[in-house]
Amino acid sequence: MRNDPVAVIGLGRFGTALALELVRRGTEVLAIDHRPKVVQSLAGQITHIATADATDPEALRQLGLPDFYRAVCAIGSDLEASILTSSLLVEMEIDDIWAKAVSQQHGRILSRIGVQHVVFPEHDMGERVAHLVSGRMLDYMEVDENFALVKTLPPKEYVGVPLGESSLRRKYGVTVVAVKRPGEEFTYATAETELGYGDVIIVSGRTDQVERFAELP
Repeated sequence: MRNDPVAVIGLGRFGTALALELVRRGTEVLAIDHRPKVVQSLAGQITHIATADATDPEALRQLGLPDFYRAVCAIGSDLEASILTSSLLVEMEIDDIWAKAVSQQHGRILSRIGVQHVVFPEHDMGERVAHLVSGRMLDYMEVDENFALVKTLPPKEYVGVPLGESSLRRKYGVTVVAVKRPGEEFTYATAETELGYGDVIIVSGRTDQVERFAELP
């Protein structure tokens, strides 16, 4: 992915967390919010930060938004402002536009006006936490509509058996991608890898298959 500067518009919880994480990763960020107190509280933590009305096209032009390759509209609570701001980003022909949506209808509108990437932070987090709360998973990430990565513990029946000699993939349709021994870092799993008690593993596969695998004792 290109490491161009990123404009983040809207500094609620999502926008603030996004902007700070981008800065931590070494990306130059221009953060914009209409609330002076919010902007003041983040001054010094973000590369560039400004108080402005993002629904005002002239304000965005003065901040140089048309020169950005990537921009994120993180406005969620004010649907009108979210849609208007996103439409301005589209009109400015920014190549890579991301926008936060708070409902499916909101997301459809954003897509129709030309936003390339619509995200649903609350929905996605709720879905992820539901997977963690309901089973033995230590972490869960859906990487496509029906494909997921899961961090979990190895089932007893596969402890001490080299992965290449196990029936794991044939029986459950999943692949052990990486293994973390107690006190060590994650390493890639191979056909010779033997799982042990206390290991943590990362497994990939179809969502229903990794969910079923993670439930094994």
